Amino acid sequence: MGILDIVPPGVITGDDVYRVIEYAQEHNFAIPSINVTSTSTVNAVLEAARDIRSPIMIQFSNGGADFFAGKGLDNTNQQASVLGSIAGAHYVRSVAKAYGVPVILHSDHCAKNLLPWFDGMLRADEEYFKAHGEPLFSSHMLDLSKETKEDNIRICVDYLKRMAPMKQWLEMEIGITGGEEDGVNNEDVENASLFSQPEDIWDIYKAFSPISKYFSIAAAFGNVHGSYAPGNVKLHPELLAKHQEYVKKQLGTDKDHPVFFVFHGGSGSTKEEIHEAVRNGVIKMNVDTDTQWAYWYGIHQFYEANKDYLQTQCGNPNGPEVPNKKYYDPRKWVREAEKSMYMRVQEACTDLGNVHML
Repeated sequence: MGILDIVPPGVITGDDVYRVIEYAQEHNFAIPSINVTSTSTVNAVLEAARDIRSPIMIQFSNGGADFFAGKGLDNTNQQASVLGSIAGAHYVRSVAKAYGVPVILHSDHCAKNLLPWFDGMLRADEEYFKAHGEPLFSSHMLDLSKETKEDNIRICVDYLKRMAPMKQWLEMEIGITGGEEDGVNNEDVENASLFSQPEDIWDIYKAFSPISKYFSIAAAFGNVHGSYAPGNVKLHPELLAKHQEYVKKQLGTDKDHPVFFVFHGGSGSTKEEIHEAVRNGVIKMNVDTDTQWAYWYGIHQFYEANKDYLQTQCGNPNGPEVPNKKYYDPRKWVREAEKSMYMRVQEACTDLGNVHML
């Protein structure tokens, strides 16, 4: 039995999201969540997932949503990020089903200062729910890891209560992912903050589970955002096993992985670190830095191969008046970016064991 036997293609929500997450955990794989900034990057992700028959997650960051709406818009009060998120969500919904894969539609890191963005998306979810019986987004992520644990849990609980009637998934973060990504800068945090404790995970679980089962935890195990060569960031995915064991003991359950974990800051991770994280209950891994590079690399390679045809509108090695339109047409070089990103998305799926799962 594959995933398409239990959920439909297209954007999924509620119980269908839970079914896919449970299926992933039971079959020992995780789903990459790819940051997107445009219809082009969305299309690259969907095409990649379709061709290896994999479920996929698509996520908008605050900055990515702002870019989707257009950098010419004022974003003083997060209005452009709200608009871009909503527009992006509707675009994904309009095309996802045609690619034949289940898609979990997600929003990425929302720190406390960005809560107006979160509020705007949630209002759109509630309006969509009234009209269609499901939220616009499948899930959202609150990153209040810089706040005290008590405030982090309290604010998340308040939002989870609002999301629960829609069966909308909430991802939260405890412990800090280091480095810098998309305006969220944690480069100066103390090393101890890069590691969550088992008691933290249990405190979250017992606060969230009476409200909703639709939640996951981005526990810190040395993760760092940004671009690093493999081996330069030392991760400790074995800590996730200890967290699972602690919660299992508190619950008195036979289930080995009672917690759904999320892997942030995966750039520079070794394959074995990724595999161990999945073995210990990771069901989602964020991918952004590497796919950004892949998108650029496709453009760079196209330019290097055709630079003699990209200096003027007319004039190339074939003659001074020969037009170059077929080279500088954006559809040509943007497509090369998509093809390069496509390959990196499939690599992420392969690393996480998420291939031919439909």
